[in-house]
Amino acid sequence: MKIVVVDDDRLVCASLKTIIESQGGIEVIGMGHNGHDAIALYRQLKPDVLLMDIRMEGMTGLEAAGVILAEVNEARILFLTTFLDDEYIIKALKIGAKGYLIKQDFESIVPSLQAVAAGQSVFGQDIVTKIPGLMNNISHHEADHFELSDKERELIDLVAQGLSNREVANSLYLSEGTVRNRISIILEKLELRDRTQLAIFYYKNLI
Repeated sequence: MKIVVVDDDRLVCASLKTIIESQGGIEVIGMGHNGHDAIALYRQLKPDVLLMDIRMEGMTGLEAAGVILAEVNEARILFLTTFLDDEYIIKALKIGAKGYLIKQDFESIVPSLQAVAAGQSVFGQDIVTKIPGLMNNISHHEADHFELSDKERELIDLVAQGLSNREVANSLYLSEGTVRNRISIILEKLELRDRTQLAIFYYKNLI
């Protein structure tokens, strides 16, 4: 797995590189220190996951992520920051980031990178506890309007719990391909972009 790390603190970048590469099979292939660096490095190196801070001089991580995701919809961006600001969390969710962690939770960084690289969305416990309360600040759809079946609601429930396609498939006794197809159909039906927004939809409309 190839990772790019972007943080305006060079010592933090070096520390993250050490932590990440202590696990076999993971390599930090580039490091930057602002949003402009993030965009340039992503375009040049095309990492499996971009691990990035939010507040940086010149261009923030959120601004950079917006540019990258506009160019590469499937880009996997994991934010690692010291800030729990509601505004930042909401924007990260809306633009399609795959995760949001707090820097103090260093032991979760490598597992989170692995999960994001596998296609899952990862949010630290501090973030998860805030999401339901933040949903009122994100425009939403009326669930009943889309006439979701019981099976679709069950699948959305499992996705919102953070299960991978394989785990969902095992739980519902389906193939991974069937799960991927059903998720794509649900996303199109709900006019949503990805699994993260599907999880938001679940917390806002189905619980």
